[in-house]
Amino acid sequence: MVHEGTGPLLKSGSYYHLEVSADIVNQFEKKRATRLICTIDDKVTLQCGLNHLGNGNFYIMLAKRYIKQLDKEAGETISYRITQDPNPLGVEIPEVLEVFLAQDIDGKAIFDKLTDGRKRTLIFSVLRIKNVDKQVETIMKFLQAEHEKMRKKSGW
Repeated sequence: MVHEGTGPLLKSGSYYHLEVSADIVNQFEKKRATRLICTIDDKVTLQCGLNHLGNGNFYIMLAKRYIKQLDKEAGETISYRITQDPNPLGVEIPEVLEVFLAQDIDGKAIFDKLTDGRKRTLIFSVLRIKNVDKQVETIMKFLQAEHEKMRKKSGW
């Protein structure tokens, strides 16, 4: 499904966002859990998720770097196109994590049981670290902690 529309660029506190009505969101198979690709003014394309606005509708948060590229101010009208992201994670898996999972069967089994949201948390944690050894250490600690949570939840 593709939805095209226009709307105001909104600002709340220090962040900018684009409002998306519940009627539009509910047309997607996974509703609010859908990962999206959002293109704004044919200038900026980003992978994103939806956040609750509080009035039944949703919003897409826009980083300041995108606002600079758009050269827009809060309140100005923007055109947008949203489509379902074919990647359910909404982000590429870093090479170090792919290699780790290919080599560690137990780690892969734990990773495969995680929700997409927890997988994204791990991916973004790894992306913030430049040192490969520290990336691997972060992966191992994260997966061990998740495994422990799973064990406790299952009553082992």
